[in-house]
Amino acid sequence: MKTSIIGAGSWGTALSLLLAENGHDVTMWAMEEQIVTNINKYHKNGVFLPEVRLPKRVTASSEIEDVVKGKDLIVFATPSHTIREMAEKARPFFKGTERVVSVSKGIEMDSFLTMSQVLSDVLSEVLSDDQIAVLSGPSHAEEVSRKMPTTVVSSSNSKQTALYVQKMFMTPKFRVYVNRDIMGVEVSGAVKNILAIAAGIVDGACYGDNAKAALITRGLTEMRRLGIRLGASQDTFSGLTGVGDLIVTCTSVHSRNRNVGYRIGKGEKLKEIISSMNMVAEGVKTTKSVYLWAQSLQVNMPITEKVYQVLFEDMAPSDGVHALMTRDPKEEVIF
Repeated sequence: MKTSIIGAGSWGTALSLLLAENGHDVTMWAMEEQIVTNINKYHKNGVFLPEVRLPKRVTASSEIEDVVKGKDLIVFATPSHTIREMAEKARPFFKGTERVVSVSKGIEMDSFLTMSQVLSDVLSEVLSDDQIAVLSGPSHAEEVSRKMPTTVVSSSNSKQTALYVQKMFMTPKFRVYVNRDIMGVEVSGAVKNILAIAAGIVDGACYGDNAKAALITRGLTEMRRLGIRLGASQDTFSGLTGVGDLIVTCTSVHSRNRNVGYRIGKGEKLKEIISSMNMVAEGVKTTKSVYLWAQSLQVNMPITEKVYQVLFEDMAPSDGVHALMTRDPKEEVIF
């Protein structure tokens, strides 16, 4: 198959290895000419995953037409807030038979659309919803690129498309399950990044393991509460894209969102942290969109609310923890 990956960050680069390992030709889109040159000439992405050598099947271009035209599978791997823009740039070069996969995790500001919904909105004249899928789960690029055992989920409104994506990406070290609950999968992928920021704050401020365990558990309840309000299946939140991705993102040293929270817990300001990073922490923008989304839906998400106030209203982390711990007494319930 001829495949393309729009986005040459660490995750897009790791996925190019999987596709190439399965015998597919891969063309990656990168905005930076330096990355394009490094991939084509040296078979390395010197900015992201510099230690990984890419197969000759993987090439790169900064021209979106070269990347999209004539491909069978197109993967969108840019930050979530750029998905609409990139889909609009790519749309003129679709022939209508492609399948599209989103591997970005977030909720679009203002519209409150998931990433697959954004793609559906932009590409509706050339593709049906049944040609769009999501690949998600506990899968840090650093470990996938080193062929460490990883399990993820392929999800789509079409079982045929979900199975197609499963077959395209599955290797002996990268196991892909199918889950038809695309809303649950995408809500999980977005909210877990917010909770990872909170977990990082807990670690940075040295609040201890008890607090972190409570945060992950009660955060999972918030995630499930929002998802079920949107029609998702409760079972999804007990699976790989729910509790699985939540655990790895809240605990791993590879987690950019956890690292943002950790630095905030240590006293740094968000603006300083963001300006020092060469990769996007999706949870920052997602916190704002999910907080506003939950308010509009009247879904109670107290941890998300406090992360929002810490990030955007200059609340001290200690005040946020105090507010959560001194809420009215409640019974522990699932919903």
